[in-house]
Amino acid sequence: MKKIGKLHPITQTIRTVSEIFSDMNFEIVEAQQIEDQWHNFDALNIPADHPARDMQDTFFIKGADNHVMRTHTSSVQIRFMEDFVKSGRSFPFKIIAPGKVFRNEATDKTHEVQFFQLEGLVVGEGVSLAHLKGHLRSF
Repeated sequence: MKKIGKLHPITQTIRTVSEIFSDMNFEIVEAQQIEDQWHNFDALNIPADHPARDMQDTFFIKGADNHVMRTHTSSVQIRFMEDFVKSGRSFPFKIIAPGKVFRNEATDKTHEVQFFQLEGLVVGEGVSLAHLKGHLRSF
């Protein structure tokens, strides 16, 4: 049987990057794309008067008070840390959070209302910028 079609290049890239970080003992963490404002802004110390919270930058969910389309994957880190503490797991941990994010942008050749972001978080005793540099070089 002839194989038809291929994965989208972004999907291929996310899978490849996730595999590389997984091989470096990072956990791959994903979460919902609709986020409450506490996880998307407040828990990240983004104040109520910050421009990122304006309607021209953020998609607010009509009829779902206090919810937005996530504007970054940092909310995934917050949810992971909440679950980590509740689970009683011990440090250190290393995660990456790949995912789709949404911004209320004027679309042009360099801007789109949805795009993919990947960020990482390492927490543990003695972790330094040298570790970041080493992970980036390994990647």
